Amino acid sequence: MNVFINGASCISPQNSINYDEFCNEIVVHETLFLESINPEYKEFIKPIDSRRMSKTVKNGIIASNYALREAETEMPDAIIVGTGLGVVSDTEKFLEKMIENNEQFLTPTSFIQSTHNTVAGQIALGLKCHNYNFTYVHGGFSFESAVIDAVMHINEGKKNILVGAADEMTQNYYKIIKKTGNWKTEIIKNTDLFKYQTTGALCGEGVSFFVLSSQKNQNTFCILSGTQTIYKPKNSDEIQIRINEFLSHRNLQVSDIDMVILGVSGDYEQDKIYYEVQNSLFMSKYVTYYKHLSGDFHTSTSFAMWFAANAIKHNKTPDFVSLLNLKPSKIKNVLIYNHYFENNHSLFLLTEA
Repeated sequence: MNVFINGASCISPQNSINYDEFCNEIVVHETLFLESINPEYKEFIKPIDSRRMSKTVKNGIIASNYALREAETEMPDAIIVGTGLGVVSDTEKFLEKMIENNEQFLTPTSFIQSTHNTVAGQIALGLKCHNYNFTYVHGGFSFESAVIDAVMHINEGKKNILVGAADEMTQNYYKIIKKTGNWKTEIIKNTDLFKYQTTGALCGEGVSFFVLSSQKNQNTFCILSGTQTIYKPKNSDEIQIRINEFLSHRNLQVSDIDMVILGVSGDYEQDKIYYEVQNSLFMSKYVTYYKHLSGDFHTSTSFAMWFAANAIKHNKTPDFVSLLNLKPSKIKNVLIYNHYFENNHSLFLLTEA
């Protein structure tokens, strides 16, 4: 059964609410990590409610409503969200209050809002949706797990599934994780990402939502033709075999792919596998990247899927995403390949509807 993407919305460090605006100009950041550009909340959230919500919860509500509006869907049959760490800012607030108040007289609000399923729960409350509601916290596979679950629901007869991802970056979280060497430790200009020949990825944050449907409509972006996860492959040779098998199972070959999106993050060591795969399989293809726009985080593939869906629908991409600028006249098949710190590798295939 075909799974159609009928709605897609993204809030990120770029002007991604409007795809035309996104394509017109890259937003330049010169910071330790990329922060999302917050939209106007008043249209969907009352100011009195907004004060009690973290940025990620608000962005989840806005992005999900935009996606539902695009898909002309009022009530989804399920709400499924992937997140790496949930609402970190509220977790930090609660822990800080514990220290300040010597573990006494604590208000529960920040604790309640810090749970991983807060975004999915708040969306359901706003929509008054009592259907299946689930949040996946599977590290670098969180969004992939949510999508796989959504596709299974479509195959079981559900019509419209709201699926998304939400992750945030805070100063405290950055300070802790940078000690592992996973993040770059100096101020980085995102447009010059490849000039920094250092280890560590440029980190970021973002929220993306999609409406996956069993039926095509006038607003359909594309078909989600496949999703696959690969845990700790031995080397790039195994990845190439898995890519060929992934395409073969969908009656496609590498020659049928019009555009490739790679998760190149600016980490000198961990980007090597992308270039090995590119040089072996995709040297004659239009190859793009996206983490200089969104930054790297557990669910960054949700940004890539938003970008791929819009590229197919509008048959347009900006010049600032190109690694190999062999842009085709028509974008019909898009392959996304990403890995999260060389452990969690994933593939997405999107095709023209």
